[in-house]
This record gives sequence, C-alpha cells and structure tokens, in this order.
Amino acid sequence: MSYQVFARKYRPRTFEDVLGQDHVVQTLRNAIEQDRLAHAYLFVGPRGTGKTSTARILAKALNCPGGPKADFDPDDEICVEIAEGRSLDVLEIDGASNNGVEEVRQLRDTVRFAPASGQFKIYYIDEVHMLTTNAFNALLKTLEEPPPHVKFIFATTEPHKILATILSRCQRFDLRPIPTETIAKHLLHIAGEEKIALDEAAAWAIAKGADGGMRDAQSMLDQLVAFCGDTIHEADVLDVFGFTSRETLAELAFALFNQDTPSALAIVQRESDAGRELTQLLGELIGGLRALLISCLDAGDASEGIHADIWAKLVDTAKQFPPERMLSTIDVFAETEGRMRWSSNKRLHLELGLIKAIQRLGEVRISDVIRVVAGAADQLPAGPAPSPVSAVATPAAPAKPAPSSDPTPEAKPEPAPEPQPVEPPKPAPAPSSAKVDPLEALSAMAETAPDSRPDDPPPAPQPQPEPSAPEPAKEEPAAAETAKDDFYQDPLIQKALSMFEAKIKS
Repeated sequence: MSYQVFARKYRPRTFEDVLGQDHVVQTLRNAIEQDRLAHAYLFVGPRGTGKTSTARILAKALNCPGGPKADFDPDDEICVEIAEGRSLDVLEIDGASNNGVEEVRQLRDTVRFAPASGQFKIYYIDEVHMLTTNAFNALLKTLEEPPPHVKFIFATTEPHKILATILSRCQRFDLRPIPTETIAKHLLHIAGEEKIALDEAAAWAIAKGADGGMRDAQSMLDQLVAFCGDTIHEADVLDVFGFTSRETLAELAFALFNQDTPSALAIVQRESDAGRELTQLLGELIGGLRALLISCLDAGDASEGIHADIWAKLVDTAKQFPPERMLSTIDVFAETEGRMRWSSNKRLHLELGLIKAIQRLGEVRISDVIRVVAGAADQLPAGPAPSPVSAVATPAAPAKPAPSSDPTPEAKPEPAPEPQPVEPPKPAPAPSSAKVDPLEALSAMAETAPDSRPDDPPPAPQPQPEPSAPEPAKEEPAAAETAKDDFYQDPLIQKALSMFEAKIKS
C-alpha cells in the first residue's frame, strides 16, 4: 500500500474521533437516536476543522447496516466504501467544478432513483457557495421537498455567498476552530503511534501555527518528519516554518514592561534578520498580552505555551500596570497590525508600534494622579475633630436687646421690626448756595435713580437698622426751597425728565 499522509491516515472515522466540535457531534447523535433526521444539512467552518469528515461520518451513520445509528462499526464494508468515496449511494460533488445549471439538472434527474444498498441516497456538495445563482434556483424545489430516501449535505467556508433561500431550507452547523491545546495533544498522539520523538514545545508551536486547523497541523508534522526524521524539537519547527519561539515572545514582553526600548528594537532586528514573519510575531505578542491581561484580572491558566516559571514572572511584572494601561498597549499594537498588513516595510511599522507602546506605558494619566492623591489622603494622621463653628458656617446670633431700665420681671423684649420695602431715594436737596450746576445735578440723578427696566427682579429687601429715637426736624432755610425750584426749572433738567418719562414727586 502506498504511503498515506497523516491528514488522511488519521482522519476521524466515528463521532468519537471528531475533536473540538462537541456541539455538532452531540446534536447529530441525538437526532439519529431520536429519529429526527432533517433532509438537508449545512456544515460551515474554516479549513481543516472537519466539515468533510463529519459529513462522511453522518453518511456512515445513516447507511450503516441496521441503521441509522450513531454507534456503528467503521470497519463495515459499507462504511469503508463511504470513507474511500466509492459508495454508489453517497455522491460527493465538488461545487467549484460542477457549479452550472446543467449539473444541477442532472442531479435532479438522479434523485428519484432508489439507493442501491443503503437506506438513503446522500448527496454531499463541497464548497457549495461556488454554485451560480441559476444553479441555486434550479435546486430550490428539490431541496425543499426531496424524496424520502434522499439527504443533502452541504459544506462551505463562506456561508455569506449562499442564497438565503438555500440557508432557510437547511439545518446549519457552525464548526469552530479547534483549540490549540487540543491540536497539540492530538499531534503528540500521532507521534506516539508513529514512534516519533516530538517535544511538547514543538507540538505547541505546530498547533499555534496551524491557527485552529487540524489538517494544517497534521500536514506540518508530516513535513517536519521528512526534514528532521524521528526526533523533532522546537528549534526545528521555528527554522522550517519561521515561527517565533515562546522564549522570544517572553523576552519581548519583558522588554516592553521594563520600558527597555533598545532591547525591544534589538529583538525585532534579530527576528527580521533570521527571516521570521514579523506580522506573525506581532500577532503572537498581542495574544500574549491578552492572556496576561486575563490572568491579571481572573487569575486563569492561559500561559500561551510559555514555561510556567517564566509565565509567573510575566504575570507579576504585568500586575504593576493597571488594566487600562494594558488595554491601551493592545490598542496600539492592533493599529500597528492593521498598518503592517498593507505595508511593504513591516519592520518599520513594528518598531514604531513598540516605541509608541512603551511611551504609552510610561505616560502619566489623570487616573494615576487621582490614585496617588487618594492614597496620600488615606495616609494622613488623624487630627482632632474640627469644631462645628469652624467646619460649618453658622448664621450670626441675633443681637440681644439692651437691658431695660424697668425693673418689672414680666417685661418682654420687643419683637424685631419687620423689614420695610425700600423706596427709591429722593433727590438730595440742593445746598444752600444760590446757584446749582445742572450737569452735576443730572449726574447725581442718574447715579441715584433706580433702574426702570421691567425685566429685572425687584431688589431684595435690605435689613433695616434698629429704630432709634427720632431727631428733631431741622427747619430748612427759605433759600434752599428757592434753589430747588430753580433747579427743576432748568431746561436741561426738563429735557432729561421728558427723555426718561419721569415725574417729580412733591
């Protein structure tokens, strides 16, 4: 038998072999056991997550002897035929090369024929989003009301390109990217089966580079076996695929937290000279900072494959910075990653992003000032309690009435006089001189006259002084009355009175 790559040799054969897709497996198993089988299924997910493998396992469960049943024998003849793609009842169609209306019409013509050996005739269309709009429309009626012995299974990586009328006629299952830890464990299992000495660090590096795709990880392991032989170390993975080691990532994170710009730039230069992919380096740095932030907030175990001792030191160093600083740093690197994606000089943007992030970590913010002031206020020594008089301004006590000369004990103090409304001040009487300057008198009237604007509120009543004994009225000389009459008869005063529409009170 010819050599088989790991991706084909270790393809899942049963529902138990499917890794990282528990939500899909559990739903399909329950549907089979409860006899609630739909007529059309749609598997959506990125490459290498198990869409085709899950479709074949579902076909085996439907057409296995004595089926449908979730627990079948994968070594049965019918199941082997389905796995190898030579079953007459399971037709696998490539949507990229059979995307026209004529192919769909041929499919509709063969739908009415009964299955040869199994219970169902299953049509599996891979990359179904490649079908044309006319092909989709030609498939609508058959897809909605197929014969009872027909099942449709579709798979795609781009569900947004499928017509909504097709999506509404299918049960959709979204396959997620497989976790890095799950891929690393499966690679170690394959290495054990193949008698290959694979380091855990090397397995983690392969799983990290696969980015959630099991098939990609198995293909990378196959390539490493051809390069290294039976012993694979992390350095071999880094040299072959240009990945960044966990130690380099930790070293760059320490340089960032210590605000050591020369060391950070030296690491970038070293990785660039070694032919490493700088975009991937920045992406792994962002992932490491995210894991550090989560560990500082939640104390979870997300070490990103870094050694436990180094990770503990990184967490302790990161805790010196408040979470908002970490978030701001991640935002800087996210902006840098967007610029690097479309730039030819990626190293320049990465270096600028590192410098900006280090400056962002060292800048002082208003929150830091508030935190320092609050801490200083808490450390102040406790002094004597302030007196109520000094803490709160109290109104002045009312003046006590003067003691009365009346010795009668029933004498009570008279109540304070109520405030009286303030009347507009009257013009001051002219001096006893025989001649008065009209301009000076007009100025005096303008200064003492109340504002006659209707919009202003009335002046607040002023507290009146305590009444004192009335002084005897003084008789004004007759010359003052004469000067007063001459003052009001002045032409300038008369003009002012007419301008302000004023009247003279007697």
